Amino acid sequence: MEFNTMSILTLIIGFFGGFLIVFIIYMIRSNQNESKANKLNEDAKKEADKHKRDSLMELKEESYRLKQETDKEIKEKKAEMKDTEARLMQREASLDKREEMLQKRDNTLDEKENNLLAKQKEMQEKELKMDELLKQELAELEEIAKFSKEKGHDLIMKRVEDDMAREIVDYIKEQERNAKLEAHEKAKQIIVSSMERYAEDVTSEQTVSTIELPSDEMKGRLIGREGRNIRTIESVTGVDLIIDDTPEAIVISSFDPLRREIAKITIETLIRDGRIHPSRIEEVYDKVLRDINTKITDIGNQTIYDLGLSKMDPELINLIGKLNYRTSYGQNALQHSREVANLTGLMAAELGENVTLAKRAGLLHDIGKSIDFEVEGSHVEIGADLARKYHEDEVVINAIESHHGDKEANNIISVLVEVADTLSAARPGARNDSLENYMKRLTQLEEIGNSFPGVEKTFAVQAGREIRVMVKPDEVDEAKSYKMARDIKERIEAEMQYPGTIKINVIRETRAIEEAK
Repeated sequence: MEFNTMSILTLIIGFFGGFLIVFIIYMIRSNQNESKANKLNEDAKKEADKHKRDSLMELKEESYRLKQETDKEIKEKKAEMKDTEARLMQREASLDKREEMLQKRDNTLDEKENNLLAKQKEMQEKELKMDELLKQELAELEEIAKFSKEKGHDLIMKRVEDDMAREIVDYIKEQERNAKLEAHEKAKQIIVSSMERYAEDVTSEQTVSTIELPSDEMKGRLIGREGRNIRTIESVTGVDLIIDDTPEAIVISSFDPLRREIAKITIETLIRDGRIHPSRIEEVYDKVLRDINTKITDIGNQTIYDLGLSKMDPELINLIGKLNYRTSYGQNALQHSREVANLTGLMAAELGENVTLAKRAGLLHDIGKSIDFEVEGSHVEIGADLARKYHEDEVVINAIESHHGDKEANNIISVLVEVADTLSAARPGARNDSLENYMKRLTQLEEIGNSFPGVEKTFAVQAGREIRVMVKPDEVDEAKSYKMARDIKERIEAEMQYPGTIKINVIRETRAIEEAK
């Protein structure tokens, strides 16, 4: 028991002793930490004081520097202001001098103006006196000459007018002669060059086609029982079949080349097939019609390709192909249009114009002929409407409208198309003209010549390419004869259509006849 008590007591004493030792150690460490803290505070204060002194020194230095710079700028501004003020004073002095000079100049001008007014007044008075003197002299002269001023003026003006009229006519004749010579030579060179570079055979279309038969027995089969086959062929194709005594041949007659071509292919197909009856005729005709439409489109495309033109509307290309089956005075319309296109392109190249546009205008100038039998109106009006419908260039439209003189040509290409159209139509053998049209043209030429006053007789010679107008010399002088030739030319151009050119000769003859007895 005692042992336990001693153990507990020893334990308690040890505990308190350890606590006391720990407390003493803690107090010693606390004192050490406080000393360190105080020392750190003192060091921090010293460092802060040092930084404060350094900052103050820097502020003082910066403030001194800024003050020096400000003083320097103020001095510079004051110097600039002094210079500006000196310049302003100098300018003000110059303005004062200038104002003084202007004032002197104004005074001088006023003085000169007053002098001029005085002189002008003096001149007016002198002019009035001169006018009065001239009037008096004129009156005295009229009284002496017994001839008024107005009559003298009219007489002089009439003489001057007569002299000037003769001089003007002579001058116009000379200049027109020179211009015609130069223009004729130049145009001849261009046309000849174009025609040399473009050579095409002349072909003339006929209004009939002949089909050879394998035997005369085929004629009977084509006619059919009671003529039903031939009636069917004629009603379907729209042509006339001429079956006469010509051995092994029949003739297809039609003024429409397209219908004639369709009928020819249809009959040749029926002959090769051997089956000839109304239903088979209609069947073959329908097939040939489809093939021809395809061929027309191919012809149009080939034409566009050959001429090197850009894309066109498919319907317009089809119309171009149809021209292959149209004729004018026996001349194939498509061949004529291609020829005009090539000639126009060649002449446009010589003159430096747009060759592609010229060819396009030449090709389409007769496009109205492709449907002129289907639509009312002339081929010129129809062609112009078609060109507008398919949005062709204004140059092309004008070329179509002006190539027969219906409208005035407003560009060079239109004139070239008109020239090429005339060249193509006037080529020997290109067109067939009837005797009736030929005689009508000669009569119309003579009527135009005889319609002018002072004409004694008119003769159309050289197949209508020249007219000779005989005038009465006592009624038509040289100046009037020259003017008459121009008036006849304008009437012929305005009222007639003709290939090539017509030469007008006005002949004035004066004969002095005496008889010696």
